[in-house]
Amino acid sequence: MSTVNTPSAPFTELVDLASRRLGAGVVATNEDTFADAENLLVAKPAEFRAHTFGHKGQIMDGWESRRRRGAGPEQPHPTDEDHDWAVVRLGVGGVIRGLVVDTAHFTGNYPESASVEAAAVPGHPSPAELAAAEWVELLPRTPLRGDTAHEFAITDGTRYTHVRLNIFPDGGVARLRVHGEVLPDPRELDGLTFDLAAQEFGGVAEAASDRYFSSPHNLNAPGRATVMGEGWETRRRRDKANDWVQIALAGGGEVLAAEVDTTHFVANAPGWADLTGYDATDGGDPATDPDGWFEILPRTRLQPDTRHRLRLDVGRPATHVRINVYPDGGLARLRLTGRLTEAGRAALALRWFNAVPAAEAAAALTEAGLTGAEAADLAAARPLADRAAATAAVAALRPGDGPDGEHSSRRRSAVWRLLGV
Repeated sequence: MSTVNTPSAPFTELVDLASRRLGAGVVATNEDTFADAENLLVAKPAEFRAHTFGHKGQIMDGWESRRRRGAGPEQPHPTDEDHDWAVVRLGVGGVIRGLVVDTAHFTGNYPESASVEAAAVPGHPSPAELAAAEWVELLPRTPLRGDTAHEFAITDGTRYTHVRLNIFPDGGVARLRVHGEVLPDPRELDGLTFDLAAQEFGGVAEAASDRYFSSPHNLNAPGRATVMGEGWETRRRRDKANDWVQIALAGGGEVLAAEVDTTHFVANAPGWADLTGYDATDGGDPATDPDGWFEILPRTRLQPDTRHRLRLDVGRPATHVRINVYPDGGLARLRLTGRLTEAGRAALALRWFNAVPAAEAAAALTEAGLTGAEAADLAAARPLADRAAATAAVAALRPGDGPDGEHSSRRRSAVWRLLGV
């Protein structure tokens, strides 16, 4: 694991796992007398209004703790280890690729330094349970500057569910962003029909023809757009081409219905749209294989400020979907309701199993029927390269104690299902 301070880092294009729109929240803090720790997760950039005072002083748009004091008149300053902290539940579990610790507008009251830790705690843990969890250092204690968005790339492939921001010794931080890749627990999606394109399940708007007015990442964001600026809008075309966004789905799946939403786009909605799909299950590359794309929805007329709900009969799976709009304009949201294929579920399960901490992987295997020793051995064998490797690893488990290996067969079936093989 390493960290690099990288201005304008590309990881900021990834989903903010600490977004309240995804369900993130501050679940615990030791101190936020001046300004609430929950401000760390506000979606918009921090603001400052000079000479705006409340009962506790200047009102700051961020998290600010009180000034720490030492033991007494002879030792008025806090020790080097004294610090304040805030624990954030990520909206969805995922692999963290970068952090932004932003001290915007904190100039004489920012922390001297900060560190960030992460933990993987399944379920709905309480603050006490989180305090007892195993925390891993993502960002070592690092000096901060005032009124600065500090960007740090993270090279740790583990799936985490919580982060803890530590500031030394005290002070204010305006915003915390935790950018990464959503990686859902495949067991939570088994047998369900859901939005394959949604950020909260791992869908990513990975390419677009134009992002002049707003980001294509808005297309698959949670919830409905409340204003036009929360959608995707292109500049006005003066040629004969068209605009498009390509979305990598949460996993290979069968798309059953689409919602093409032009809400709030009244005078600038596209006139028409179509959907095409690509199946990269066997290793194809949608960027270099134009002939591999197939029709999901033929070119269809759109109305302004309208949620267009369209049932589909595709007949083949897709891992990527591209929406083409003609000739230009804006969309509020794109929803692609469907279900994972067996191959899609398997790929997601293997990614999840390889990314969770060893203890979590072993616990899942034990729940599936393995003994503690077997689960520990299989967890230690990660990463499993593909479905064949996972199948072989499970098949190698020693026979169980049931008649004719019946118990062993049942155990293998349960573990194969967990791993998607």
